[in-house]
Amino acid sequence: MIEETGRVPSLEETADRLAILEVIYMHCRGVDRASADILKSCYWPEAQLNYGFYKGEAHPFCESLAEGLKRHKNTQHQVSNTLIDLKGDDAWSETYLTAHHYLPEDDGSSTEMTYFGRYFDHMLKKDGVWKIGYRKIVMTWHQQADTSEDFEKNASLTQIAEAGRHPEDPWFGFIPD
Repeated sequence: MIEETGRVPSLEETADRLAILEVIYMHCRGVDRASADILKSCYWPEAQLNYGFYKGEAHPFCESLAEGLKRHKNTQHQVSNTLIDLKGDDAWSETYLTAHHYLPEDDGSSTEMTYFGRYFDHMLKKDGVWKIGYRKIVMTWHQQADTSEDFEKNASLTQIAEAGRHPEDPWFGFIPD
C-alpha cells in the first residue's frame, strides 16, 4: 500500500530515501564510465536482474555490460521521477530512465540510440547499507538515428573536456586523493 501522498517523512526515512537515490545515481555513473566495479557496488552479491535479453545474477552482468559499453564512444543515462515505497529494510522503487548511446561504426559513420524506460528496483538494507536486490528494466520506447554531431557548426564545443570511460573520465582526476 502506498503511503499518503505528500506525507512528511521522518529523518530516518529521509536518510533511507537519499541512500536509495544514491544507489540509483551511482548505477548510472557505473554504466556511463563502463566500470564493472562501480556497477557491482550498487548490487548485493546475490542480486538478480531482468534486462529482457539477460535474466540472472547481477554481478556477472555488470562485468559483461561494462565491457560491452566500451565499444560505444559514450553513453549518458539520466534518471528522474523516482518513487520509493519503503517497508522497513525493504524498498520498491520506480525510476524513469533516458539513456543516450553514441556508437561509432567501422566505416566512419556513427549512430545515436536513445532509450526511454523505467527501472523497477527491490532494494534491501543490510547493516545500514542499501543496495539493489532485484532490478527489472521496462521499455517505453527507443529511437535510432544517424549521428547529428557536427563540430563545424559548433566549434566552441571542441574546447570542452570530453567525457570518457573509467579511469580516463575527467571526474576521476577532479577529486583530490
